[in-house]
Amino acid sequence: MDLEEVNRLVRSDMMAVNGVIQEQLRSGVPTIPAMGAYLINAGGKRLRPIVLLLAARMGGERGPRPIPLAAVVEFIHTATLLHDDVVDGSELRRNNATANQLWGNAAAVLVGDFLYARSFEMMVRDGDMRILATMAEATSVIAQGEVAQLENANDPHLGSGAYFAVIEAKTAKLFEAAARIGAIVNGLDTASETALMRYGSLLGMAFQLVDDALDYSTCAEKMGKNRGDDLADGKATLPYIHAMECATAAERAVLREALRGNPPAVFDPVWDIIARTGSIDYTLRVASDKAEQAIACLAGFPGSPEKEALAFLAAFSVERDF
Repeated sequence: MDLEEVNRLVRSDMMAVNGVIQEQLRSGVPTIPAMGAYLINAGGKRLRPIVLLLAARMGGERGPRPIPLAAVVEFIHTATLLHDDVVDGSELRRNNATANQLWGNAAAVLVGDFLYARSFEMMVRDGDMRILATMAEATSVIAQGEVAQLENANDPHLGSGAYFAVIEAKTAKLFEAAARIGAIVNGLDTASETALMRYGSLLGMAFQLVDDALDYSTCAEKMGKNRGDDLADGKATLPYIHAMECATAAERAVLREALRGNPPAVFDPVWDIIARTGSIDYTLRVASDKAEQAIACLAGFPGSPEKEALAFLAAFSVERDF
């Protein structure tokens, strides 16, 4: 299976999801549909709603119930991006100006709040308390992860344990929630639901690890962002943490200064240190291990195109360069 086959498998569902998104963005306040349309049309892989749809469809279920729930997951994800870009002062995402650059920080935060609120309205209409509880917990954990990342900013002594705690919260949790909601809609037993939750969490960690590795490579441009954005924001991600562990004393001094908010010109020596210590390759190996563990979580499910697609997404998360 390849990415085109995955997209073909979910194409009709995703068209329906896009229709729900457009409908739910309607508002008498013009900024909301304008910013919403800008964000949705900016692209993105839509992996989280796709994971939900695939988990819900394993076994042949073809009803309409997963569609608005997949839109909910995309709304929650988009809201987190809006808030993240304000916190980070980001100017570029997916090769487009960020919403806060075009509409201002206040509008970006408030439209993010609208997306959260609309998501919970949609879940109330679905009426399943397990789904509502799953997403309520996920949004709480994501927010805590973002605050923890803020507290960790500019700390050159951050360890890998603290780093993994952050990415499990701010990235992996929403993947986990998407997979779990799909399992709930599918009516799967507890063991199967747990396996899919674990799959989603591991997939999310692999995805974030690759993003963090690519941020230190020239491939960052393909992702629609500037190379070294994490470093400029004072984020000690795994490539940085590994380099600090393997660098010489002089190199560690360079790395510390770079993370503490010095101008981007001082970042140039960092690329050489990251390369010499093999920190990008190390991070990608860790991501590959997470992806393999994710695929192993699917072993107990009967064969189906959806299972094959989920396994492909785990492999794709570490093979991509964008």
